[in-house]
This record gives sequence, structure tokens and C-alpha cells, in this order.
Amino acid sequence: MPNKITNLFNIQYPIVQAGMVWNSGWRLASAASNSGILGLIGAGSMYPEVLREHIQKCKQATIKPFGVNVPMLYPNIQEVMDIIVEEDVKIVFTSAGNPKTWTAWLQKRNITVVHVVSSVKFALKAQEAGADAIVVEGFEAGGHNGRDETTTLSLIPMVREQIKIPLIAAGGIATGRGMLAVMVLGADGVQIGSRFVASEESSAHQAFKQAVVDAKEGDTQLTLKELAPVRLIKNKFYKEVQELYKKGPTLEELKALLGRARAKKGMFEGDLDNGELEIGQISGLIHSIKPVSQIVKDLIHEFEIAKKEVSNL
Repeated sequence: MPNKITNLFNIQYPIVQAGMVWNSGWRLASAASNSGILGLIGAGSMYPEVLREHIQKCKQATIKPFGVNVPMLYPNIQEVMDIIVEEDVKIVFTSAGNPKTWTAWLQKRNITVVHVVSSVKFALKAQEAGADAIVVEGFEAGGHNGRDETTTLSLIPMVREQIKIPLIAAGGIATGRGMLAVMVLGADGVQIGSRFVASEESSAHQAFKQAVVDAKEGDTQLTLKELAPVRLIKNKFYKEVQELYKKGPTLEELKALLGRARAKKGMFEGDLDNGELEIGQISGLIHSIKPVSQIVKDLIHEFEIAKKEVSNL
């Protein structure tokens, strides 16, 4: 399935496994890469030396391309970038920050740079900064996304109209039909997160994986916009956030409720009551925990069937 994205990353299918905090360790990334897509290690939940360990283990588990997703809010960002260079990682996805800060620095070291955006405005900034490609993430996505609540269906064609660099669509995509839909709208490939959370190789706690499988339409909500917009499963912690909002909380009160390691508690340790359970709206369409290889096969099989069906319209 050769196109701009497969050529850019030297992969078989134009699919990226998202680098998600507490979910995307070396096992998931290597399994994704071995299945013909681009696997990403999620650096956002790793201390620098832990990231180095995951990179080294990933290199032992696959000979195919993989990358690292780096939220630029990371406090040890220089150390993280130095480790990526030292370990000869060739692909970096940056997010949550100004693309001008690291794009040229990484490219001078022969690293392909992709920046994650949630609006036309920031897509243009990423293109101006020289990014090799962008991930455009709609409101449906899990984790941290845009404050404007622009859906993937609207956002992808708006961004496509304005930019020339390769475009990877994200947010609300977990099936081959969804993949085809966003490519018809102008995407060159897709980034998929939630579907790979519910995989055997994901580093998420089994209880969280099951919560994703059990989630129905309407079970997630975007909240905490004042801090960083995040889509959560509606659990006990989510309800505490909503109760606090009724009182018109200050930023300090929101931060105090959020506390530290709330995402780790929920997704990695499996505390389904008090943890932060980040997942996309598409969780309502995820019904089983499967090996990554089977998920990729299902995606491509459904994509090809959908293409044939559309050609008959």
C-alpha cells in the first residue's frame, strides 16, 4: 500500500501506532513495527534512562523502523533528545509545544520529525517549522487534544486545504472503514491509539484494557481544559472533577484534585475508581483485546473490503 507515509517511514501500511503514556512501551512498539506499521514508544511516562531501556529493547525485538513520541512539556527534554540521538532513533513525533523548538535540531541529526496538532493554525506552524509530516488529531481522540473541539471529520479536510506536507489523521479511528474515510477526506495515513490500548502487547493494566472494551458510546468526556484537555472514561475520579466544576474552581483547586501520577494510577496500575482513564470516543467500537498483529490484519482487511464497496456506489 505504498504512498507518502509508507515511503517516509519505510513501512508496509500507512498506519502509525500512537505513542501513548503508560500504554506504549517497547513491546507494543516492536509488535506494531513487526506487523508492517510504524510503532512508537511513548516517552511521556518515562524517565530518561527508562526510555533508553525501552529503545534498546525495541531494537532487539524488531529490525523494522520505529520511533519515539516526545511531549515537549517533558521536564528533562534535552536529556531525552540526547538519548534519542545516542540510541540512533530515526523517527520522532513531537507534541504539546512549539515545533520550532526541536524540529531543525533533530533534522540536523538525520531524524525524521512529525509534529502533532489539533487545528489548522498549528498545522501551518508545523509546516513553517519544517516538519516532515503532521498528525492532525480531532476532538474524538483520547488523551490530550485541542480546546476547540473540532472533530476529525471537519478538521482533516480543513487542514488538507492549507498544507502541502504529508498528513496523518488521528482521533476516532479504530477500523479499516475509519481509515478509508479519513484518507478520502485528504489524509495520507492514520495514527491509531485507543485500538492498540486494548492489545495484548500494550503496557496498560489488564483492568484498564477491559474498561476500554466495556466502554459504550457516551462513556467518555473531554474535561480539564484549563490544565490540558483530556478525554476520560466517566469513573469516580471524573465525577469528582465535575462536582468541583460546579463550585467554579481555581486552577490551583483543579491541580490539587488532579494531584500527581493520576494517569499512572488508572492506566498502568489499574485503579479504575481513582485513576485518570484516558481513551478516545471510539472505545465504544472496541470489543476485544487482541494481539497487535491481528489488529493490523483486521484493519487492512476491512480497509480493502470498504474500498471495494465504495467503488460500487
